[in-house]
Amino acid sequence: MEWKKVTGAHEGTISFKEGFFIYENDKIVGGDFIVDMTTLSNTDQTGKHKLELEKNLKSFNFFNTGDFKTSQLVFKSIIDKGKNLYKVTADLTIKGITNSVKFDLILNKEGATAKLKVDRTKYGIQYGSGTFFDDIGDWTIYEEFDLNIDIKF
Repeated sequence: MEWKKVTGAHEGTISFKEGFFIYENDKIVGGDFIVDMTTLSNTDQTGKHKLELEKNLKSFNFFNTGDFKTSQLVFKSIIDKGKNLYKVTADLTIKGITNSVKFDLILNKEGATAKLKVDRTKYGIQYGSGTFFDDIGDWTIYEEFDLNIDIKF
C-alpha cells in the first residue's frame, strides 16, 4: 500500500485474514478475500513517526479499524486474457462502503499479483483531501492510493 501527499509518500502493509480463488478447468472464475485492517503497518518509518502514522490511519479520520476491522474484495467478473493474465472486475468494501474496481491479475506458480488504484474518498475517507478542503496546501493527501496485492500459495 502506498499513500501519496504533496510533500512525499508513505508505504505500508496489510494482511489477508482469509481468501480463496475459484477455479474451473484450471482458470480463475472467482475469488473472495478478507483483509484484516487491524494489521495495517507503516514500513517506511520507525519509532514515534511510524506509530503516529499507524494510529492516524487506523483512526476515524481514515480506516476506522475500531469499527471496521476488515475490508473485502469479491470478484464479480473475470476475463481470461491468456498467459495467466486476467482482467478482474470486483467489489471492494472499505468501511462498509462498496464500490466496483477493475484490475489485472497475474497468476504464476508461486501465487498471484495485482495492482489497484483506490479512490479513498469513495469510501468516506476525506481527511486531508484537496477536493473536500480548501487551503490545506502542502498538507494535501491525494485521493488515490496504490494497493499492490501479492498472494503466495
